Amino acid sequence: MRSLKHVLRRLKHAPMFTAIALVTLAVGIGATTAIFSVVEGVLIKPLPYPHSESLVGVWHTAPGLKGIGDEINSSPSNYFTYRDESRTFQDIGMYRDSGVTITGLAEPDVVPALAVTYGTLQALGVQPQYGRWFSQADDTPGSAPTIILNHGYWQRRFGGDPSVVGRTLIVDTKPRTVIGVMPAGFDFRNNPDVIVPLQFDRKVTFLGEFAYNGIARLKPGVTLQQANADLARLIGIWLKAWPPPPGYSLGLFQNAGFGPKLQPFKQEVVGDVGTVLWVLMGIMGLVLLIACANIANLLLVRAESRQHEMAIRAALGAGWRAIAREMLLESAVLGILGGVLGLGLAYGALRILVTKGPQTLPQLSEIGIDPVVLGFALLISLLSGLLFGLIPVLKYASPEVATALRGVGRSFSHGREQHRARNTLVVVQVGVALLLLVGAGLMIRTFQALRSVDPGFTRPEEVQLLRTMIYPAQVKDPEQVMRVQNQILDKLAAIPGVTSAALASDAPLEGQAFSNSNTLYAEDKNYSAGQAPPVRQFRNITPGFFNTTGTSLIAGRDFTWTDLYEERHVAIVSENLAREMWGDARAALGKHIRQGYNNDPWREVVGVSADVYDKGVQANAPAFAYWPALIEKFGDDPVTATRFAVFLVRTKRAATESFLTEARQAIWSVNSNLPVFRVRTLKDLYDLSMARTAFTLVMLAIAGGMALLLGIVGIYGVIAYAVSQRTREIGIRVALGAQSSEVRRMFVREGLLLSAIGSALGMIAAAALTRLMSSLLFGITPLDPLTYAVVPVFLLAAAALASYVPARRATSVNPIEALRAE
Repeated sequence: MRSLKHVLRRLKHAPMFTAIALVTLAVGIGATTAIFSVVEGVLIKPLPYPHSESLVGVWHTAPGLKGIGDEINSSPSNYFTYRDESRTFQDIGMYRDSGVTITGLAEPDVVPALAVTYGTLQALGVQPQYGRWFSQADDTPGSAPTIILNHGYWQRRFGGDPSVVGRTLIVDTKPRTVIGVMPAGFDFRNNPDVIVPLQFDRKVTFLGEFAYNGIARLKPGVTLQQANADLARLIGIWLKAWPPPPGYSLGLFQNAGFGPKLQPFKQEVVGDVGTVLWVLMGIMGLVLLIACANIANLLLVRAESRQHEMAIRAALGAGWRAIAREMLLESAVLGILGGVLGLGLAYGALRILVTKGPQTLPQLSEIGIDPVVLGFALLISLLSGLLFGLIPVLKYASPEVATALRGVGRSFSHGREQHRARNTLVVVQVGVALLLLVGAGLMIRTFQALRSVDPGFTRPEEVQLLRTMIYPAQVKDPEQVMRVQNQILDKLAAIPGVTSAALASDAPLEGQAFSNSNTLYAEDKNYSAGQAPPVRQFRNITPGFFNTTGTSLIAGRDFTWTDLYEERHVAIVSENLAREMWGDARAALGKHIRQGYNNDPWREVVGVSADVYDKGVQANAPAFAYWPALIEKFGDDPVTATRFAVFLVRTKRAATESFLTEARQAIWSVNSNLPVFRVRTLKDLYDLSMARTAFTLVMLAIAGGMALLLGIVGIYGVIAYAVSQRTREIGIRVALGAQSSEVRRMFVREGLLLSAIGSALGMIAAAALTRLMSSLLFGITPLDPLTYAVVPVFLLAAAALASYVPARRATSVNPIEALRAE
């Protein structure tokens, strides 16, 4: 305690040194702790379900299905087979995202929903706070419709009233009974407001319809390998137990080569964000390393200034262990105090991240300061203190130095040996800073490359999206549905400032959630028995869709309203689909295609559109077939209208409150009961597709900026200290006629030499380590020449400036006063 009081008193008497050290440490430790908190919340912390390690996602492979064979989700027939025959699953269920309209309250409410089978909530293992789970009876078609409320929605709409259980709500125009309320903290699939049962009818179930996500809980003691082996057995049973859908042969499914692909459910939730977070964790660790090097340099300067004191203590009998212990205690105190400040910075950064962070970051609600993060902050604070404290200890508190100090006094020489440690630390700082700046430069180049890709649409900020749903209970006849939507389009087009409007099953970049896919046949192609044509995406649209999105027509024409109302057999294909099937865009015109059902008619290709990067510009543009929004003989239905649709409106007033008010009024003037939801612009979807890259870019830019600042401070500190220690030498040089420019060049040259050595080492490290970022890059390589050319020049320019400022001060030395002071 006496030593601690002595250390605190000494730090108090050096306020500038203490403040700089603590701020530097707080930045390094705070940034590292904040990123670790994200890593811990997303990657390390188990999912918020009992024994979540037993949860697996149910997926399949089918190498024979070109286009989607790498990862296929599940179908109703899979569900029935696995539920009845599995030996390794304790529970299994299937689910998909949905949306419902709840009426009968104060005002209609359009809310996100989760549709699940029996077994989904049981697999998750989270008991309702009130009421019960869905039973197998709730899954049966014809049973009384039920619904479960999530905790947040229950609190918002019903004030947390437990008596809501048993109450009837009007959901999508049909009554449903509330049977349960989930507890606070239950978060699954983007935290839906309500959960409704999926009701599969065994009598009309067949192979195919892979439109559902599967989840299962393994029995105790069952490994993933055992479960995959059991699933392979079940796939053989499944192929024999169910008939193929109309228009498909059993051989097609057998030749597809279906196989099991179970994976930990945690992996499914996290996705590919793990690579980004581990890279960022390493980057912030390097920032902390630079901060430690800066503090070590400060402590070296401080130790040199205390040599006379240490010499006296050594002469009085203090051993090197006592001197070393006190120096380490000082660095440990600095580390802990810096850690406390850094923890405060981390807390503030995480609050901003949770409220404004990218929605693509999974388990955002799980991120925060918990005991594990506190322990990590304490550990790195102590390790940082040990790291930057050991360097001056080894240099000035070893047994040999302690003995030598007994014979030194104020005339102790400041030679080259005394500067070597500080110069080495500066070289390390510059090298690490260059490594981080190269990483930031690569991400900037990636972002530029992504932005330069033509996404297949223009000025997305001017395209307003408004999603609606026309239920059969509201309008039964498909043609009448189309006429209602046509009237709405006319009303929207009449709003001042609107240049075009259209309707589609989904908008560009919305396709991951709403687009459909199926095998696509061409009439002029031959397919052997059991051979599956490629699976391609399709989108139902009205005339004007391409004009509204800004997608150009490469060849042919757009749909007309006559095509829709006369139910003509027409289609439009994307350019890449045309080239894939016929080698040229114009060669597609006049060709005939149909989706997989044999009873579907052949449809003439009347147009070829430009490719649209529907999965984000970082992924290949999918091949598309566009069908009319009102279409004859599409699957099982004689006539099909696009009931769950999005209105696209091009206007420079997009996203303004005045326009959205007018747009809603235009829709409700045709049918006042239509829900209007998912109101956003096409640019919102575009920005969301870029969110991961933008998040990584921002974090790398912050890390690179901190590294540059700390590195420049280190160079400035070394040159400034060299100037202060060489005052007598400078005075003699000036007295002998040295020019001011020569003195300045001497110190700037020293700073540039250190920076050049650090830059060279940093370039070597960057060439080796940036390969870890390969999966994050687009359009460039980890050895991008422009980045490696610009970053060192920029860093050396900053180093020259940092060296020039103290060098300029050196030229103001008065030789007479310098010699008198000595």
